[in-house]
Parts: sequence; structure tokens; C-alpha cells
Amino acid sequence: QYPSPMEKHVTAVETVEEKTDLSTGIIYRRRIATCQNVIPEILRKSYDSSISQVSVLKVPNIYLEEESWLNMQKRNMAMKTHCLTWTQYASLSEESVFRESLENPNWTDFTQKGRISVTGAGLLNCVLEAFAQSFLKQGVKKGIKIMETLLQEQCG
Repeated sequence: QYPSPMEKHVTAVETVEEKTDLSTGIIYRRRIATCQNVIPEILRKSYDSSISQVSVLKVPNIYLEEESWLNMQKRNMAMKTHCLTWTQYASLSEESVFRESLENPNWTDFTQKGRISVTGAGLLNCVLEAFAQSFLKQGVKKGIKIMETLLQEQCG
């Protein structure tokens, strides 16, 4: 649940669509997350001057769209997330799947893929991509830790 003290960069999440497919029982949700802009000030200034536009990266918040499909019958959930901010300069997306483990039905297999591409910043493309990749890797580790904490609290 957001906002959460365990994930300080996510300040709000709004469900903008939710529906259940009556034939399959799959629950679809589309949510918009508001997150603090975590790009360091030095990169914001360098990026802005390299593309000759002021304040492109100086926004206080970035917005992500998350879509999820929960199938309780098959005990799995798929999620797709992409960035709604800076779409003309960057593409960030992530796909996650949670499913019942074949080894043990009480376990969950979790797979995640992410993609980052920055364009239009000249020499800074590589620097911004490296920052985003590092930040997202840290986020994956933090997300797993948060999930483990929540499961321990709920399951004892």
C-alpha cells in the first residue's frame, strides 16, 4: 500500500480503472503512481543545458502507469509499468510476474524484466541511462525486501 514509510519515493497511487472479467475471474487494475523525482540536481542541470530546454527534468514528481492482471484461480499476477513523464526523451518500462512455484505451492516465483532508453540528450544519454539502471536495480532489491516484510507481518 502506498504511500508507505518503506518506500518514501512513492507519494501517492490512484486506481483509475478496475474491472473483473466475469468469464475468467481475472481482475484488471490500472493505477497511476506519483513518485518523487530522484534524478540528482547535477544531472538535471547538465541534461537541460544539453538539449537547450529549461526545466525538462526539474519537475518535482514523475508519474508511472501500472497495469495488473490478477488470476486467483491460477494463482498468478502479471504487472506492466511504464513512465508517463518525459516520454519524448526517455522510455522506462517494467514487467513482473508472480506465480505459484512448481516446487512448492506455498512459494511464489517472481520474475521481472525492465527496459530503459534515453534519447535526445546527446552525450548525457549514457549517463542518464546508467543512473536509471542503477536506481531501478536498487528499487528491485528494496521491493523484494518490502514484500518479504509485508508477508512476514501478514503470515506471522
